[in-house]
Amino acid sequence: MTKHFFGDTITLLGRSLRHITRSLDTIITTAVMPIAMMLLFVYVFGGAIRTGSDSYVNYLLPGILLITIASGISYTAFRLFLDMKGGIFERFQSMPIARSSVLWAHVLTSLVANLISLVVVVLVALLMGFRSGAGVLAWLAVAGILLLFTLALTWIAVIPGLSAKSADGASAFSYPLVFLPFVSSAFVPADTMPGPVRAFAEHQPVTAIVNAIRGLFTQQPVGTDIWIALAWCAGILVVAYLFAMNTYRRKIS
Repeated sequence: MTKHFFGDTITLLGRSLRHITRSLDTIITTAVMPIAMMLLFVYVFGGAIRTGSDSYVNYLLPGILLITIASGISYTAFRLFLDMKGGIFERFQSMPIARSSVLWAHVLTSLVANLISLVVVVLVALLMGFRSGAGVLAWLAVAGILLLFTLALTWIAVIPGLSAKSADGASAFSYPLVFLPFVSSAFVPADTMPGPVRAFAEHQPVTAIVNAIRGLFTQQPVGTDIWIALAWCAGILVVAYLFAMNTYRRKIS
């Protein structure tokens, strides 16, 4: 059964990746907004923002990476919605394939597409002056956090992809996720915010994730931030996965 599942998932993953290669504009579009935002904040607002960092692009990049992921997963929901409405799922259900492999193919496609977008954003940040003395292990830790965060948000994206009534509704759910980094330590230190906003910023998942990635990039002690970040990502992933699979079972029953 496990071998059957993996084989079916790889086959369907190849199908989804072929769709991605035929529409590279979606990946480019996903990366364009975070890059434009990074250019705006660094070259327009950066001189007026005090973060205690020598380079604002170094301070800003972790938050931009999370926004890139939040933007990218909207396309996962959109592609899933199109498959649902196009009758592809019904056709797959009539074939002798593992049922969950259909969802996992979309999830893995999201990981690949978002990885490409993240690499593009990091390359642009390097051109803008981003520098890090982080070693290989620190970079691997950053990649692991981003991978787990992408996986968690992708399973959230599966839910509207399966249940939305329109294509716009399927992708619009990502807007609050894109907005969340603005009320965190992604752009300015949380301790500069007024009381209630600061309380929210300090206790929401993006702040812990951003602080952990920033600490790894700057070779500073990450303290409990990395464990809090991993706990948030793992918790969101488990809850989103359970809700998504429950939604999927109801759809195909």
